[in-house]
Amino acid sequence: AFYSVVAGWTVGYLWKALTGSFAVEMTGEQSAALFGELIGSPVQAIALSGLFLLLTIFVVRGGISGGIERVTTVLMPVLLVLLVVLAIRSVTLPGALEGVEYLFKPDFSKISAGVVLNALGQALFSLSLGMGAMITYGSYFPDKENLASSGATVALFDTGIALLAGIIMFPALFAAGVEPGAGPGLVFVVLPTIFEAMPAGTLFAIAFYFLLAIAALTSTISLLEVVVSYFVDEKKWPRKRAAWFVGAVCFVLAVPSALSQGAVDWLSSGPWLGGTFLDMQNIIFGNYSLSIGAFMLCLFVGWKWGTTNALGSLEASGHAMPLKGAWSFLIRYLCPLAIMATLIYIIVTGNYL
Repeated sequence: AFYSVVAGWTVGYLWKALTGSFAVEMTGEQSAALFGELIGSPVQAIALSGLFLLLTIFVVRGGISGGIERVTTVLMPVLLVLLVVLAIRSVTLPGALEGVEYLFKPDFSKISAGVVLNALGQALFSLSLGMGAMITYGSYFPDKENLASSGATVALFDTGIALLAGIIMFPALFAAGVEPGAGPGLVFVVLPTIFEAMPAGTLFAIAFYFLLAIAALTSTISLLEVVVSYFVDEKKWPRKRAAWFVGAVCFVLAVPSALSQGAVDWLSSGPWLGGTFLDMQNIIFGNYSLSIGAFMLCLFVGWKWGTTNALGSLEASGHAMPLKGAWSFLIRYLCPLAIMATLIYIIVTGNYL
């Protein structure tokens, strides 16, 4: 639910890019005011979140072949092409090579326990581990699918897409003389000032926010499908009914998060773990729940179900699982310890993802 709020912002900024709302030579203060106007408007905040959930519902209600597969078959190649085009455009900007060096030149002095644990936490989030999305999609695979190969492919493409995103962002930042940062401030405040300062900046902005909207939509589809599949498989609900019901519940739950960015004071500055209500939702569901879910999955597969049974299921397709012993050791020992260390680090330091 809270994710649809941030996803809705991408649609709002895509519209701003299409309508030329980004002023030429826009200052950081003007860009921040534009962002504040968007998230601080109750109508816009709720409408954008609702629109994004509506798009997600229409895809998920169509099922796997008629909805999710059909949409992602089109969107994923478009996403990849846009990433490549934007990456090429970014690295050809004057002064962009400094950003490439910043991204790829290693500085081992920066590596600490906190960096490693943050990387582990980011991996959990980026690969949707611990939230059931991979399990749900895996259950739809044909019996002959090579699951080990598919898992490796997912990790490879996820890393590749992340690298392309970095190649887009950091060269553009350095080309504009802006210090690298992270989070909504970078995407919705800093980047609009950069787009309008570069040649063909409007086209660059349209492509970027369209790409961001596609990425967000594929994520919300995966998240909604997990819950919808539960009602379809376990409760025997019709898919359309389940999609509309879960989507409606998500919209109701998203409203407080949408209003917490300045539209409603008590949601914006209440006792929400040191932030807004949206921040609290991100901490609970994007940090704690994700880590706990991944930890419980490791315990279930490694100790309850057993790695022998899990390997038997993986190899039922006729494809041998490589490095069986290493995989069993990781699932039973190393992965649970790493995840628990990440969770403890988050709790102790408050350094949320």
